[in-house]
Amino acid sequence: MNASAQLLPAPLEVTLALAERDRWLIASFAETVRACSWAIVGGGLADVRHVAWLEVRNGDLRPSVDPARMLTERLHARGLHFAVGLLTSANIAHYIDDSAEQGGVTARCLATVGLGNALRAGDPPWLACRIGTINTMVYIDTPLTDEALLEASAIATEAKCAAVLEAGVRSRISGRPATGTGTDCTVVACARSNARGAPYAGKHTAIGSVVGGAVESAIAEGVRRWKETSP
Repeated sequence: MNASAQLLPAPLEVTLALAERDRWLIASFAETVRACSWAIVGGGLADVRHVAWLEVRNGDLRPSVDPARMLTERLHARGLHFAVGLLTSANIAHYIDDSAEQGGVTARCLATVGLGNALRAGDPPWLACRIGTINTMVYIDTPLTDEALLEASAIATEAKCAAVLEAGVRSRISGRPATGTGTDCTVVACARSNARGAPYAGKHTAIGSVVGGAVESAIAEGVRRWKETSP
């Protein structure tokens, strides 16, 4: 089957509310959504109601602190159960919100961007002396199978890398063009449905197109802002 010609499930309107306060950026869905990520809290394939960024400072992550436990406790203290949790040193107030639409499919991307820890895939491992990460969430209003959700995650990662490469950011360790940072995390979420979700989300599909477009645009803007405010 030609993936570009797939019959898509009908988009579902799931309200996404944003709240920014007390060093938190919280994206809350009116209904449970399906998500995939490698986040330290709520990672893997999971059904979630929130994706939350916590802006941290040096004192929050002392050597004795378990980041996953600390973030879990703070999420629960705010009543954020069934959540994906992300840590960032970026100023939460500078988050980027972008979207793309094509063929009746919409993708919305939220991102925080820091590049003090810029690296290229394949660089040797190192203990970062500077902080900075790219945390990205992209929500697709069309239900997907888990396989397609993972494919959309790959497209989102490609789009992030493309934006960083085109901006001319260099790896802190090798000096080669960077593809991200050493601590990036990407969360991809989609609407849930009792019917079978779309089975494909690659570059030949409207889903892949809007995911790539929204993520690349958001990260490019985040990199531009970071360059303007960082040495």
